[in-house]
Amino acid sequence: MFLVWTLLEKTLGWHDESIADHWWLTLFFFPFAIIMYVLAMQETKRRIYNGIISWQQYFISGLLIALFVALLSPLAQYITHGYITPEYFETVKNYSITNDLMKIEEANELFHIDNYKWKAAIGEFLSGAITAIIVAIFLRNAHKKED
Repeated sequence: MFLVWTLLEKTLGWHDESIADHWWLTLFFFPFAIIMYVLAMQETKRRIYNGIISWQQYFISGLLIALFVALLSPLAQYITHGYITPEYFETVKNYSITNDLMKIEEANELFHIDNYKWKAAIGEFLSGAITAIIVAIFLRNAHKKED
């Protein structure tokens, strides 16, 4: 899903002419990611727990999803910056330096594939864990009302 989203961003110009708005436009990805967590956690309930699941089981399934996504994120970053949008780092560096957002040394340190692979993996796991907590609460409460 991340790769499809990145391709959409690239197609819409968010990685070049609209690079200034990329940071907030990317927030539109969150609802899709949350929907994927909800669907995956509901599928876990159906397939593994035969329709009966506790909050803790929802949460653990969400953490496992977050771990899986985090483990795949370096590969997704490699594909993104190697094939989909290889000019992204240069574009964002030039924008940041030209607009006095950071010095060239800072931009070079921040915008490179190794940094992004690690940040993506850690960020995916942390945001996935938070999403797992929230989704587990909502799904468990929704199913309590059904009982």
